[in-house]
Amino acid sequence: MAQLRQDFTEFEDRNTVILVVGPEDAAAFARYFGDNSLPFTGLPDPIHSVLKTYGQEIKLFKFGRMPAQVLVDRTGTARFVHYGHDMTDIPQNAEMLALIDELNG
Repeated sequence: MAQLRQDFTEFEDRNTVILVVGPEDAAAFARYFGDNSLPFTGLPDPIHSVLKTYGQEIKLFKFGRMPAQVLVDRTGTARFVHYGHDMTDIPQNAEMLALIDELNG
């Protein structure tokens, strides 16, 4: 999430909303977001409903949920999906920003 925070204004400049979904309950999620001053929206998903909807994997031997990034356009269509193979397998912000620029024409 530090990577997303680093370029948050770049995403905002492109009218892009960052939504982080995590397995914690609402209280733990709110505490984490507050303690870390995260500027984007967090959505607790303790019953894994969002995880199941988007096909995100859980690998117990790799510390739980694998990272996933989904770029959804204004109509609600997923235009890019990346499922990480480990906790460091996350697309760079530059790649995501370039995709957003391409979608915005």
